[in-house]
Amino acid sequence: MFNQSFNPRSVTFNIIFLNILFFLVTGIIGARNPELKQLADNYCALHYPASPLFMPLQLVTYMFMHEGFMHIFGNMFGLFMFGAILERVWGPQRFFIFYFVTGLGAALTYIAVQAFVVYRISGSVHPPLEIVNQSMQLTEIYLVPTLGASGAIFGILIAFAMLFPNMELMFLFFPVPIKAKYLVGGYLIYEIWGAQANNPNDHVAHFAHLGGALFGFILVKIWNRNRNHLY
Repeated sequence: MFNQSFNPRSVTFNIIFLNILFFLVTGIIGARNPELKQLADNYCALHYPASPLFMPLQLVTYMFMHEGFMHIFGNMFGLFMFGAILERVWGPQRFFIFYFVTGLGAALTYIAVQAFVVYRISGSVHPPLEIVNQSMQLTEIYLVPTLGASGAIFGILIAFAMLFPNMELMFLFFPVPIKAKYLVGGYLIYEIWGAQANNPNDHVAHFAHLGGALFGFILVKIWNRNRNHLY
């Protein structure tokens, strides 16, 4: 797995490289000029489509933006651990498609949930700005962007659990083997709980994670509908 992930020709390597590059560049920019860092977030992070800051390219670029070291480390660790195996199973082209379809699916799912919230508050998915400015929740949806590769990573996790459900995994800080299907299943239960809890202090885009997992599940099912085994 190590050799496959760090083969410069592999999709996994190149996605990790681009994420780290984006992180370093925006980090250097932010340290020297916070205004330029804000500009990078405005252009590259994902905004609600009715927001004046939204651009279609953000549906892709948001996957390469991260907020803090632990955010990018967790996502790239998951990509390194599980993405490399899926790339070996599927090949680079199919893995590339899978990664970006699940990342896009995560974004669309999250936008759909935002649109539902906006409609519930204002009666429209695209209310005029004077109405938006009267609601703190609407203002947050319009101005606070979403960023990170977590949606695509959740797609990878669900695919790994579907292909290798009984593979036992062991982590450094949890030295007890646990099967992939139970680990990923427990993670999804946590995300569902987090999504419905609606904690105002929780800034994790749980619905984006669930959307990535859903699109990953559907894509694996489609690819394997005429096969008796997933691999």
